[in-house]
Amino acid sequence: MTNAITHHPSDETLAAYASGTLDEARSLVVSIHRSLCAACGHAVDQYEAIGGALLEQASPVSMRPGALQAALGSIGTSAQGAEIASEQPLDRHKLGPWRRVWPGLQQRAVSVAGDSDIKVFMLKAAPGITLPHHKHTGDEWTCVLEGAFEHQFGRYGPGDFDEADETVDHKPRICSDVPCVCIVALQGSIRLQSFLGRLIQPILRL
Repeated sequence: MTNAITHHPSDETLAAYASGTLDEARSLVVSIHRSLCAACGHAVDQYEAIGGALLEQASPVSMRPGALQAALGSIGTSAQGAEIASEQPLDRHKLGPWRRVWPGLQQRAVSVAGDSDIKVFMLKAAPGITLPHHKHTGDEWTCVLEGAFEHQFGRYGPGDFDEADETVDHKPRICSDVPCVCIVALQGSIRLQSFLGRLIQPILRL
């Protein structure tokens, strides 16, 4: 990766990811950024170490029935676990076909378990196009895989992480000479802001 990563998840997001309290959808997008960003990988390692230290200081509690048997049963799957750990984050998820959702814009679904209100998908946008002016009804977390886009908060290239919420109103423009490919975890839905956008929103699956 030749471009420096300049946009990262918040400290709160990285801490939640390290503690395992994020839903699978948003964990996937953070894990992809982490795999591309050495700084955030180091930060997650530190948060995990802090969590481990706190567990060591906690008072012991009784094991639940069957816990020992479950632990012994998992020993035989250690090789499989090591193989899974070596995979890239997207390797364990089913990807749908690319489909056109706007001129110059394609989307493909990414299957994840968990909250149905949070959708994960990939977007591919052609060089030079401007995405529809929109807001969100919830959080939108984006990690750039290829190409780049820009909006009022800066330029986002490969590895950059864009953490937007319902207060953000933006109109990203593709500023690379190759298609911009991103992975997105979207809570709620997108609300197109232009008059034309509002007219055609019901027939789009954005």
